[in-house]
Amino acid sequence: MTRTQGAVLAGMLALLALPPAQAQDKAAGQAVFKAQCSICHSTEPEHNMAGPTLYDVVGRRAGHVAGFAYSDANRNSGIVWSVDTLDLYLTSPKGVVPHNAMTYGGVKDASKRADLIAYLTTLR
Repeated sequence: MTRTQGAVLAGMLALLALPPAQAQDKAAGQAVFKAQCSICHSTEPEHNMAGPTLYDVVGRRAGHVAGFAYSDANRNSGIVWSVDTLDLYLTSPKGVVPHNAMTYGGVKDASKRADLIAYLTTLR
């Protein structure tokens, strides 16, 4: 297991100890996406921008959207995007996948992050 994978696993185990999350607001998550993510990411299939499309992101292996040039760090991370892995990554992208090419610092507000992830789960 790589150091990054160990960190992701440790973070996921820590999440299991947290109390159940409150209901997320998908509409609020769409607003977070529009304000913070849409400059680089599309929600449309096969429409990569500066970042890869986030259409159908949940369940997808990190670094594997056709036609997008990922960093080696992202492509080789071994991550499969789930609610839990997205939460960890969106908290601190460089903390979860060091040396990835994304310059975004993350969504520090847990409520906004949960809303954003709830929205991302609808993109199918």
